[in-house]
Amino acid sequence: MQSDAAKANPSTAFPGTGAGDGAGGPSWYPPLLISADDLGARFLEPALRDEALALMERITPDPYTDYVSAFMREGARRFGPGWRYADIITVLLGLSDVLKPRSYLEIGVRRGRSLCAVASRAPSCHLFGFDMWQAGYAGIENPGPDFVRGELERVGHQGPLTFVNGDSHKTLPEFFARNPEQRFDLITVDGDHSAEGARQDLLDVLPYLAVGGAVVFDDIDHPTHPELLDVWNRTVADNPCFSSWSFRGLGYGVSFALRRF
Repeated sequence: MQSDAAKANPSTAFPGTGAGDGAGGPSWYPPLLISADDLGARFLEPALRDEALALMERITPDPYTDYVSAFMREGARRFGPGWRYADIITVLLGLSDVLKPRSYLEIGVRRGRSLCAVASRAPSCHLFGFDMWQAGYAGIENPGPDFVRGELERVGHQGPLTFVNGDSHKTLPEFFARNPEQRFDLITVDGDHSAEGARQDLLDVLPYLAVGGAVVFDDIDHPTHPELLDVWNRTVADNPCFSSWSFRGLGYGVSFALRRF
């Protein structure tokens, strides 16, 4: 069965190619109709930044979201509408608009900000959140799944919600062993920040990303985790199965890639 992401804008079957239209003709190209670079450029538009700010006003504030909101507002104030910025929230908002995901997997839920970004755009999406719920993670209160459920209610999520608690290096293989046919329209990897751990999370989920779907990888420009950019490049960006885009130079950086085939 073709996933919803495979029917969305990035990968709509081109009429007459035989890619899903029953024509029986050749499929000369992989099914993407837009590149990650093209989408990434759109995700830098000021309107999406304003929508990210509006989202953070809807959810429970914490010191980090307050800081990021102030950073974004000050950048726009000082440098005007041409100021370019992207992070995991602007990217997830943009991808959710384009892909209209029915299924979303996230590694590293924490307080639910990224889940809320997807849910605010795709309220019926089935959300799968994998986390260890470490107390005081990164110096900020980490209340757990019930808190995240409340955050999702704030942004109007109406779809199914599945939390998988524990170490992703154990829970992901177990989950996919039980659900080998599962495919996701959108995936975020933002859990284990060690080089080997992040690489393993990517390798565990990439086979289950639908063609035309997107995988998001955070913190590629984080000064404490400089190895993450190399992990992304070696595992995803250099892989011809993907069309990849990255933003660096401000904040902690973010990447995403569309699956071509």
